[in-house]
Amino acid sequence: MAGTVVLIHGAWQGSWVWTRLAPRLEAAGLAAVAVDLPGNGADGTPPETASLDRYVAHVGAIVAAQSGPVALVGHSGGGVVATAVAERFCERVERVAYVAGMMLPPGMGFGDVLNDMKAAEKGLLGIGPHLVWSPDGRVSSVPVEAAADVFLNELPRDEALRLAKGLTPQGEGGRAISTAWTPQRFGTLPRLYVECVHDRSVLLPVQRRMQDLVPGAARVTLDADHAPHVSHPRRLADALVPFLKG
Repeated sequence: MAGTVVLIHGAWQGSWVWTRLAPRLEAAGLAAVAVDLPGNGADGTPPETASLDRYVAHVGAIVAAQSGPVALVGHSGGGVVATAVAERFCERVERVAYVAGMMLPPGMGFGDVLNDMKAAEKGLLGIGPHLVWSPDGRVSSVPVEAAADVFLNELPRDEALRLAKGLTPQGEGGRAISTAWTPQRFGTLPRLYVECVHDRSVLLPVQRRMQDLVPGAARVTLDADHAPHVSHPRRLADALVPFLKG
């Protein structure tokens, strides 16, 4: 059983997105540590300098500071970070859970999955068409109304709009990412995929495709939007705790 759960947020987000879930994990006897990835607004790091290497070093230091086994939970794009951290620190990481997360084969990015699925033709692009870009194309932002509609569509509209204002600019160096992992390290770890039926960002067919591409994870299906840790924390805790406690 992992004693500590490290919670890794997705693009445009921060540790604040876990505030409704973390107490439920702690009530189940798990220590919850929510990270702020460098360049996502909490530490003053410019978003254009975000990178997977920075993310892995930051989360890896948190993993190394824990006294016992660690489990990782990666939401959305945080799934790539979780995979990379698990690969590098597999001696300390006991298991990995993905929440509508990007669970990808070695070297494949999320954009590759969308291209292979012809997502543009099938209406599966999620938040992509709504993004607002910096002039140099290195940083994107999500308009508040689009975030409420796509990420938090199961919350009351006023609440979704209020929470969406907490999103921050996202550097492409921390979003358009892929990682190399091996069967001997990451591939040995138990995995759980929590898929979200009403997700308008990483739509269900895309979630299912990633599970097909990286088989072997247990699956839990939630009637939830893209951010069940915000909109349905009890349901998500009920899905995660049995896996996290082994």
